[in-house]
Amino acid sequence: MAWFYLVIAGMCEIAWAFGLKYSEGFTKTLPSALTIIGILFSFFLFSKAMREIPIGTAYAVFTGIGAAGTVLIGMFFLGETASLAKIVLVIILLTGIIGLKLTSGEEKMEDRGGA
Repeated sequence: MAWFYLVIAGMCEIAWAFGLKYSEGFTKTLPSALTIIGILFSFFLFSKAMREIPIGTAYAVFTGIGAAGTVLIGMFFLGETASLAKIVLVIILLTGIIGLKLTSGEEKMEDRGGA
């Protein structure tokens, strides 16, 4: 369940990042309110995930999902520039996130004194 919470928290980070843009410095009421709700929900889920996932791994995955998702949505839906370099770097970022997920079981075992 912890990984589910972490992925949803990262997706909420994408949502509130865009909310910050559309709140126009918290001058628009509805986008500002939705952004604050998104931030609170995102950090709530992030904190639940950290009960089982080491903080370094959890934070890297949380921010990685947010960063990669925000870049991709910007390129595909908001007309932001999509260069080969940007795409390659997002792939590298996502590869790192997957790698952290795959090695997180080893960290738990080491924390418990296992081999």
